[in-house]
Amino acid sequence: MITAIVFISAAVDRISEVAEAVAAISGVSEVYSVTGEIDLIALVRVRSHDEIAAVVADQLNTVEGVLATETHVAFRAYSQHDLEAAFSLGLSDAD
Repeated sequence: MITAIVFISAAVDRISEVAEAVAAISGVSEVYSVTGEIDLIALVRVRSHDEIAAVVADQLNTVEGVLATETHVAFRAYSQHDLEAAFSLGLSDAD
């Protein structure tokens, strides 16, 4: 699985609509509104680099109200959540 982090600048009066439209795109797992120079951050999780292009260039960039994007492809995940999932035996707390 490939993860891309997409910084999105949106028209100020359309941030909510842009966030909802981006979240509805297949391959987008999460969208966050954030403070700072960008308005939204989207996490794209797909199986191939070609799919990143399809999601970001072909769909996300065409959402009305998106002014600019900057895409970063993740190399490795270091969060404790991801490490636990990778080594999980599939047992629930009830087991």
